[in-house]
Amino acid sequence: MKTYKSKFGYRMVGFVTLILGLIISTLVFNNEPFGAFLFVGGISIVVYAVVLYLNFSTVYIIDKGILTVKCGIFYLKRFDISKIKSINKTGNIIASPAPSMDRIALTYGEYDVIILSPKNKMDFARELTRINPAIKNKLLD
Repeated sequence: MKTYKSKFGYRMVGFVTLILGLIISTLVFNNEPFGAFLFVGGISIVVYAVVLYLNFSTVYIIDKGILTVKCGIFYLKRFDISKIKSINKTGNIIASPAPSMDRIALTYGEYDVIILSPKNKMDFARELTRINPAIKNKLLD
């Protein structure tokens, strides 16, 4: 069994920080009551905690020909590695179990795709192609 951690999503954390900062700045600029600060601050802490939790809890586990993708308590899915057709670089920003924007796309089944962001993409791809040599590894292109 091999476990690959997801790459940390600095852009996502930066984006959330920017948005929350803008919201709080707007409250300050508009002289909103203290209760509004407490409410928005509480929501901001929860949102920030969830984003950090997803960054630290996303893992990809390869074991006995199965790829298990786990993203906190929100996402758990298993993929048969023998059905993976290709591994590609991607910049797709679609919601996926990939906190980082440094992403790869795995094509499997007929037309299905899952987007991941393993910290060490090359080792991850090598391990998948070791198990299934038919996978087209396009990371080197």
